[in-house]
Amino acid sequence: MKELKTLDDCREYIDEIDNTMVELLNNRMKVVHRVGEIKHQSNGAIYRPEREKAIISRLSEMSQKSDGLLNEDAIEAIFLEIFAVSRNLELPEKIAFLGPEGSFTHQAAESRFGAMSEYLSLSSINSVFKTLESGRAKFGVVPIENSRDGIVGETLDLLAESKVKIVAELYMDIHMSFATKATDISKITKIYSKDKGFGQCREFINEHGFDHLELIPVESTAKAAILASEDENSAAICSHIAAKLYGVPTRYDNVQDVSDNNTRFFILSDFKNGKSSDDKTSILVKLKESKKAGKLVGFLKDFDDSDISLSKIESRPSRDKDKFGYWFFIDFDGHIDGDEIQNILEKHKNEVTWLGSYVKGNR
Repeated sequence: MKELKTLDDCREYIDEIDNTMVELLNNRMKVVHRVGEIKHQSNGAIYRPEREKAIISRLSEMSQKSDGLLNEDAIEAIFLEIFAVSRNLELPEKIAFLGPEGSFTHQAAESRFGAMSEYLSLSSINSVFKTLESGRAKFGVVPIENSRDGIVGETLDLLAESKVKIVAELYMDIHMSFATKATDISKITKIYSKDKGFGQCREFINEHGFDHLELIPVESTAKAAILASEDENSAAICSHIAAKLYGVPTRYDNVQDVSDNNTRFFILSDFKNGKSSDDKTSILVKLKESKKAGKLVGFLKDFDDSDISLSKIESRPSRDKDKFGYWFFIDFDGHIDGDEIQNILEKHKNEVTWLGSYVKGNR
C-alpha cells in the first residue's frame, strides 16, 4: 500500500481503489452474463446456494490468512448483494414473500435476493405456495420456526401437500421497535402489532405502563406500522425498517423481552441443489400402521446406525382420513444423494417425502 500522510492522500487512494473495484465488478458481470446464457441453454437453476456458500467460505479463509480486516460476516454481507445483482443479470426472477413490505419475511427475502429483485408481497403463506405452483414467481420466502414461539404449522402443512421444494434456509435475529407519531406518549390509546409481537414484548409493555392500553393484534408487524402511520394517538410494535418505511418515528429500539429471538426462514423453488460440504435435508415421514411397537424408534435408529445427526423432529396432525394420525417433520445432516441416506430412504421409500436438501444456514 502506498504511503498515506494526509486525509487527501487517503481519499485519493480510496478513489483509485473504487475505480478498480468497479472495473473488476463489470468484468465479473460480463462473465455472469455468459453463465446465464449457458444455464439458459441447459435449463440450469440461477440460484445456487451451495456455490455462493463455497465462494464466501473461500474468500473468508483467504482474508483470514492475509490478516485482512474483513471477517466472514462482512464478506457475506458484501457478496450476497453482488450475487443478487449477478442473478438479476443472468435471469431476472420474481420472489414471493409473506408481506406486506417491511415485514421480517420481506427483510429475509431482501437479504438473499437484494434490492434490485422484483418482489411480490402476498397476504398469506398459502398464497406464496400457490404463486410458486402456478409459475408466477420463481422463489418464495416463508417463516418455518421461531426460537421462542416454535414451528409455523401452516408452512409445514403446505410443504406436506405441495411439490415446491426447500432450496435454502436462513436465520435472522428479530428486533422489535416501539414506533409512534405521538409527541406525547401519554396520549397513546392503542398499540398495534402481530399477536406474537405482543407476547415477545410483554415486559416492555408492562414496564412502561402500556398494559392498560388497547392492544390490537393485526396480521403482521408491518401492517401495525401502516396503521400507526394513520393515527397519531396509536403506536406500533414492529421492525425498525417497517417504522422507517411507513414514516413512523421510532421511540424505543430493541423492546423484545429477550435478545436472542431468532426466526428461521425457508427459500422455496422448483429445483434440486447440488451437494456441498455442509448440507441439511428435510423430510416428512408418515409411518405405516404396524402391530410392532416402536416403529418411530426403529426408523430413527437407522439414522443413528449410519451416524447421521438429526437436528429436528416435529410431529404434526396428518390432516387425512386417519383420525389422530400424525406425520413427522425431520431435519438431518447431509444431502439426499448421499449413499448412506439413500440406503435409509430406500428402506422406507413409501413412508418418506423429500422436501429439499440445502446448505445449512448460519444461526
